[in-house]
Amino acid sequence: MKITYIGHAGFIFDSGTKVVIDPFITGNPSAGCEVSAIREADVLLVTHSHPDHLGDAYAIVKQTGATLVSTHDVAVSGEVAGEGMNFGGTINVRGIPITMVKAEHAVGLSDSAGFVWAQGGKIIYHMGDTSLFSDLRLFGELYKPDLLLVPIGDRYTMNPREAAMATSWIQPKFVIPMHYKTFPFLVQDPGEFKQLCEKSCDAKVLIPEPGKSIDL
Repeated sequence: MKITYIGHAGFIFDSGTKVVIDPFITGNPSAGCEVSAIREADVLLVTHSHPDHLGDAYAIVKQTGATLVSTHDVAVSGEVAGEGMNFGGTINVRGIPITMVKAEHAVGLSDSAGFVWAQGGKIIYHMGDTSLFSDLRLFGELYKPDLLLVPIGDRYTMNPREAAMATSWIQPKFVIPMHYKTFPFLVQDPGEFKQLCEKSCDAKVLIPEPGKSIDL
């Protein structure tokens, strides 16, 4: 599976089927691609309605025909009708089983969520924006993700110390930090997160630059 880091909390997962999540490109000073470059997508996941996550979701759905998946309110109240769901629910979209899990993060429209899905023989858990809370340990035990995508930026999410603790609870094989250095107030260092993870768990830390891809 090829994983491309769009920047901030946005990624493209390509295993033949393409899943895009939280594509914040327009207005993102560190975006790794242009909206027009995403010509193919099958599923587009949005963790919550904040503009740095909802981002260019509607535009990408319109130009690719991807199915939008988000919380019920986001899925039915925007420019494009999508598939709504809620915490603990699972739906199958274009052959991808997708489960929505809770995230602890204040938001205006609807709730904030994370997603767990199976793709390319891997279980992926994108945490969205969240603070540290004890159910994260349960999610690790229940879903056993191979890859974790965890926010480390502080102020609006966990900082590196809390993100490393969450990673040690969840015990993925691989972890990618996200949601940092996009704006001046998100100053956290992924290197610090990597060092903390290496002390607390066996997860391999991957740190792609925006616009770059890794194979997993």
